[in-house]
Amino acid sequence: MGKFTQSVRRIVQDVKDEGTMSGLSREEVIEINERLILFRVRLEASYETAKQALNALITKYGDSKSQRIFHRYPMLKIMIKEVIKLETQYWTLVEIPKQEKQETVPAFVMRACSIMEKTQKSEVKTPQKLSEEASEKKERLERLDPMTTQQIEHENTQMINDLYRLLKKYQGLRNLIRELKSEYSNSKIYPIFPRYQILKGLIKDILHHPSYMDVRYEGSVEGQRTNTTTNESD
Repeated sequence: MGKFTQSVRRIVQDVKDEGTMSGLSREEVIEINERLILFRVRLEASYETAKQALNALITKYGDSKSQRIFHRYPMLKIMIKEVIKLETQYWTLVEIPKQEKQETVPAFVMRACSIMEKTQKSEVKTPQKLSEEASEKKERLERLDPMTTQQIEHENTQMINDLYRLLKKYQGLRNLIRELKSEYSNSKIYPIFPRYQILKGLIKDILHHPSYMDVRYEGSVEGQRTNTTTNESD
């Protein structure tokens, strides 16, 4: 019975260690899986931060419509500043490179992942945080143990495709925030009345921009939809 059990274990291990389409070893495929998961966690957090900041801007803009110009003008400045300050908080939003013309989806995702990893290496972590991360990593590795190498590689491929779509949406929101920061700074040379119109225009441009419109109501299934009622009027 013991020999039979050993034979079964050898067969299972042989299946796990079977070759992959990419030619990578099981250890390499598992390492990529771990890197992608950590990247996804960080990217999702940055994406949600950017999206919620813009949602809050649009909501506050709609709420400010009942105010007269001299009360609304400083309100517009404050609500815009709350968004563009994210650009100065390097620890809040992860930096993502531009995709090269000939760069494949997997290559671009892994390059973005590497950039994120380099920034995280400089972060100071408490012993408690390190212990928590070690425990979480152990759980992730245990989840992969019964899977074959090809199954893990298939999961990696799916994650890469999902991350690529998220990267594109995140880049769209980051570009909106960067442009808002630049245009807000440029508007400072104008007197109050023309600048008031400029600030309104900046916010309305975001409201109707495809990069924002595509993600504005995301998360409604989980009850996270941002219910804003902002129309074309001032």
